[in-house]
Amino acid sequence: MVERVPMSKTGHLKLKEELNTLERVERHVVVKAIEIARAHGDLKENAEYHAAKERQGMIEARIRDLKDKLGRAEVIDCVMVDCSRAVFGTVVELLDMDTDEEVSYQLLGAEEADVKKGSISVFSPLGKSILGKEVGDDVVTNTPGGTREFEVIAITPSNFN
Repeated sequence: MVERVPMSKTGHLKLKEELNTLERVERHVVVKAIEIARAHGDLKENAEYHAAKERQGMIEARIRDLKDKLGRAEVIDCVMVDCSRAVFGTVVELLDMDTDEEVSYQLLGAEEADVKKGSISVFSPLGKSILGKEVGDDVVTNTPGGTREFEVIAITPSNFN
């Protein structure tokens, strides 16, 4: 059975745009850079050539990765999710039991997670601990800094897909 990759509509669109850019722009730019570097002569001592070939390998690997993830994508409408429990796409407001600070995270896939923008992966330790919780539930998670405890104080849908 193929493991599905959950992602929001926005995340899906961003991955498709990145794939398009890599295939239609970056791939051609790096091929041109390889051609120019080859024209400089001895390839053993040619740093430009080796850098371009390395870049080409990274581009091709990312293209394969994106095609795989997009092929297994399970696109979820984050505006229409059930908010009775913390599920993919919901915005979960937590109360840090140690500091009494409130934090808010949207639960998204690994490709979309960005703590600075208020989203975490459902596959992260905290994300896994939050999934399935209801308002009023305690969340205990192990972090590199030790065990952290939170209380779920609100679960809302996202403002975007």
